[in-house]
Amino acid sequence: MALFTDHSARPPARSDRAVSAGWVVLGIAMIIGLILAVTPSPYVIEKPGPVYNTIGTAEKDGEQIPLISVSGEPVYPTEGTLDLLTVSLVGNPDNRPSWLTVAAAWLDPNQAVIPIESAFPPDVSTKQREEQNQVQMVNSQQDAIAAALTNLDYDYPTILSVVSLPDDSPAAGIIEAGDQVVSVNGEDVGDITALRGALARNGIDSPASIGVIRDGEARTVEITPIASGDAVVVGINVTSEYDFPFDVAIQLDSVGGPSAGLMFALGIIDTLTPGFLQGGADVAGTGTINQAGEVGPIGGIRQKLIGADDSGADWFLAPADNCDEVTGHVPEGMTVFSIETLDDALATLDAIRTDADTAADTDALEQCPLG
Repeated sequence: MALFTDHSARPPARSDRAVSAGWVVLGIAMIIGLILAVTPSPYVIEKPGPVYNTIGTAEKDGEQIPLISVSGEPVYPTEGTLDLLTVSLVGNPDNRPSWLTVAAAWLDPNQAVIPIESAFPPDVSTKQREEQNQVQMVNSQQDAIAAALTNLDYDYPTILSVVSLPDDSPAAGIIEAGDQVVSVNGEDVGDITALRGALARNGIDSPASIGVIRDGEARTVEITPIASGDAVVVGINVTSEYDFPFDVAIQLDSVGGPSAGLMFALGIIDTLTPGFLQGGADVAGTGTINQAGEVGPIGGIRQKLIGADDSGADWFLAPADNCDEVTGHVPEGMTVFSIETLDDALATLDAIRTDADTAADTDALEQCPLG
């Protein structure tokens, strides 16, 4: 007769069920994880991109070359940084990030998750967006040169020319590449900002009378504008052609969009004038600019603040219209100035130059609220 029972040889049924249930849960979790890892999401991700010093150099074809170079006019040494910021975009309509990637970005304060249609309007293809960004960058560089030379009292003529027409353009067969656009509804348009404003006032419900010059002959054509995102357009890619009195070259081809305009203009002015605009300090900034020196808002301002902080900038120039996005997201130790015009930016740099240590002068300038 056995005096005891060896229970260790046969575990309770409850333990078997618990182990089985654990494996089932683990298997389900792995399947869900696999699904999330491969299933495209309806979002794209913004994160800080490269930082470029407009008065410094950048690599091109394996060698370092100045971002800004001038020939035919005296130039002066520069010091410190006038950094332009960029935003890298992860994903596009043809290659959307997975839900797992998006979830990781949601947990990263340095990244932003935005609906894909915010970055890629449904009526604009990825190829069209890339082309538009390149055109915008070229135009931005030319507008930055124009703004800088206008500020320095140089005279030069301006021509607004059509460089291409996107697919399915309402202007197809009416306007041609090479046409010079001179007016909208009888209103002279000497630059891209004026053209956009005139089209916006016309709206999308009625035809606009577009004055063009083709092969030296003036003519007027009618086109009904369409909506593209928040803009009113007639389906033409245009560029401002300025006949500058000397050559200014900007060597940055890998960045698209117009948001570097302000910092390029400041870099050009610093190159063409004696002394250091910002006293040799490290300053970063962003913002579009037009020929008149008006600074406009940009996207991805929070990621650009992070990029500026990572690059060591203590001062940041932000478009006034972006200040509401800046508030509550200013990196510790950084001062963010609210900028509406090129003159505002120059006054800010002058204050940084003359009293960078105590910041007594900069305190009197308009700043984006901390929060």
